[in-house]
Amino acid sequence: MSGRSIFDSSMRRIIVTVVAVSALSLCCQAQLQLDQLWKKVSKTTSSSGTASSLTEDRISAGLKEALNISTRNAVAFTGRPDGFLKNAAIKILIPPKLKTFDRGMRMIGKGAEMDELEVGMNRAAEQATPDAEKIFLRALANMSFDDARRILSGGDTAATEYFKQQTSAQLAQAFQPIIHSKLETVGVVKKYNELMRNPLADSLLAQSAFDLDDYVVSKTLDGLFYTLGEEERKIRRDPAEQTTALLRDVFGRKAAANQ
Repeated sequence: MSGRSIFDSSMRRIIVTVVAVSALSLCCQAQLQLDQLWKKVSKTTSSSGTASSLTEDRISAGLKEALNISTRNAVAFTGRPDGFLKNAAIKILIPPKLKTFDRGMRMIGKGAEMDELEVGMNRAAEQATPDAEKIFLRALANMSFDDARRILSGGDTAATEYFKQQTSAQLAQAFQPIIHSKLETVGVVKKYNELMRNPLADSLLAQSAFDLDDYVVSKTLDGLFYTLGEEERKIRRDPAEQTTALLRDVFGRKAAANQ
């Protein structure tokens, strides 16, 4: 091979190498510019809440995780010994319709019997509440994304209100036989019937019918939803209660947006 050919071949390799390096440099520079542009767009949309806003799946998953935790906590707190009785906010008291009778019984030294009735009602509620968990979880599984978005953007107890609407009828129906059975088991039915045989109860019974089962079921639901609402508030307001990355992402971001 002549010197001229060797020279031409070497020059071609040099030129190809220079072109390749230049192209690679341009590609790297373009990629760097794209990366910088993407970061800028991401930062902008994060603050404006558009392109980088939470996906539908993540919103729904985060909300359902929060509600799963709060419903389990609410059931655990109420469905244990003294869960109702020692919680002043949800303790089931002597029914208003029996208040006059209650005062009369205490005046004649029968206060202990009335106290036993009150304790028994709370014990029945505590033993019935655990059955609410599967009904809550069923409602949670059926929640749509639109429901999730409305709840997430709603007030501190928006999820609790949703559960009230979706589960109250089912819970009341499920609780009715459970409460009646528990009232019998803990001796409330027997105690109530004994108390109602007292002459002081005659005027009360003549004035209006009173269903003890219905009263305890209603108060059990009130206590359960009150506790659920308190658990929901914790997760929405308190970062310490946002115990998973998903909860912090969904509820932490919402809290920051509201500040």
